[in-house]
Amino acid sequence: MAGSPQRPGDAQSTQRSTPQPAPASMADVRFLTVAEVATALRVSKMTVYRLVHSGDLPAVRVGRSFRVPEKAVQDYLQSSYFEAG
Repeated sequence: MAGSPQRPGDAQSTQRSTPQPAPASMADVRFLTVAEVATALRVSKMTVYRLVHSGDLPAVRVGRSFRVPEKAVQDYLQSSYFEAG
């Protein structure tokens, strides 16, 4: 319909990243600091901030800092694997 409002899931939505399905319970989610993510990935904190700001790594802003769901880090690593040939 021409006059219908856009819904969040519409293809024309301007959302930057795809929403993740909610876990069974928010108590099951483990959040990591940017420093913990940097240590786990063996990169600098600035690299983690770049991943967060580009939308490649989902994060939640808490006050002035970011928290990254542990599952998001695992998913990012899984999607980053490639075979050298």
